[in-house]
Amino acid sequence: MYDLIVIGGGPGGYEAAAHAAKMGRKVALIEKGALGGTCLNVGCIPTKTFLRSSRLYAECRHGSAFGVEMESLRFNLAKVVERKNKVVGTLVRGVEGLMKRSGVEVIRTHATLEGKTKVRAGETTLEARNILLATGSRPVVPPIPGIDSAAVIDSTGALELTELPAKLAIIGGGYIGLEFASFFAAIGTDVIVFEMLPQIATGADSDVVKRLEQSLKKSGVKFQTSCKVTGVDGGAVHFEDASGTKGTWTADRVLNATGRAPVLDCLGLEQSGVDFTRKGIITSDRGKTNIPGLWACGDVTGRRLLAHAATREGLAAVNNMFGRDDRIRYDAIPAVIYSHPEVASVGKTEEELKSLDVDYKKSLVPMAVAGRFLVENEGVNGILKVLTGARYGEILGVHALGDLSSEFIVAAAQMMEMEMCAADIETVVFPHPTVSEALKQAILEVA
Repeated sequence: MYDLIVIGGGPGGYEAAAHAAKMGRKVALIEKGALGGTCLNVGCIPTKTFLRSSRLYAECRHGSAFGVEMESLRFNLAKVVERKNKVVGTLVRGVEGLMKRSGVEVIRTHATLEGKTKVRAGETTLEARNILLATGSRPVVPPIPGIDSAAVIDSTGALELTELPAKLAIIGGGYIGLEFASFFAAIGTDVIVFEMLPQIATGADSDVVKRLEQSLKKSGVKFQTSCKVTGVDGGAVHFEDASGTKGTWTADRVLNATGRAPVLDCLGLEQSGVDFTRKGIITSDRGKTNIPGLWACGDVTGRRLLAHAATREGLAAVNNMFGRDDRIRYDAIPAVIYSHPEVASVGKTEEELKSLDVDYKKSLVPMAVAGRFLVENEGVNGILKVLTGARYGEILGVHALGDLSSEFIVAAAQMMEMEMCAADIETVVFPHPTVSEALKQAILEVA
């Protein structure tokens, strides 16, 4: 009898397993693939490795503004893939080492629920007092005729390319599509993004999105918003815009970046009585499902498809199942789009506050108020937007556009987690020179 069986070895699953084992519990982790899940193997880490290379390439191309002049610059995609594989391999071994040091038993097979306390692992049935479902998500395949064409790839396939496409069509203007658009545009590919909604980066603050789109257009990315892709024929993408005008754009490759869906099939959810929809397993802010002893975390819940959210959910679930009261404040979970430039945010957008009829105050300052931003960037700017409650000044949302914003958005998340008000930030010392000083400036302007 195990105290906990975790199904799924992504960030939510393996961190939860290690946490429970360190609490002295008997834990098994069942994962049929590589440890680390989508994020480590074919998601967060590989894409950021690609983006780091493209950023360096772009910096070298424009290095003369910084007094650095280079000749015969070339981008070697095969070597980028080789480095990506090396980074991923190192981190996967790190996760394997964590499981071993923590005393977690790792079982390499497919798992299915058999009731409320039992798990079928391959040919063996295991029993546990608690079961944590952390099976993650997979790319969505939309019902577009020809989407299964040989020229069409998903995010996993894009990370295995060794030859640069001269022209790339991306279906989907969410964070996956925008990050790949940034990567390929930076290294010279002709990129177009098709998005069926009126704006890219759906759910992000509109002030940030407008400036992000402008910046990406300057880098060469083309956009077709309010646009329906009606079919794919080889590399030809057929579409219809908002006015009903039809068109075709022909590319060497077509990237399906229409989103991800939770992995719910073959888990035995129906037989076990677990409440779920096609969007994910229904959980509380403590990680509980409707069945006592059954818990869920990460993408499979459909709540926040972010690796760090999965980790937090997994840790909270473990704490609650073993007597430590814990809950997740979803409004205080930051999100980042690692485009060129980056977008980082936490909390409510201005559009959400208006829809909720919340009285608020806001400030909007250029990132260039921070000297470090000017040092790090040439010929570009960004913005930092802070939203606070009109009466008490509580921080309701922070939204940033500009490189390095991903590194300080955690400070804003901490402020929200600790329920700090804008006036409380006056005594907080921000190091100088850092880009984070733009955050303090924006907060003080709205205090």
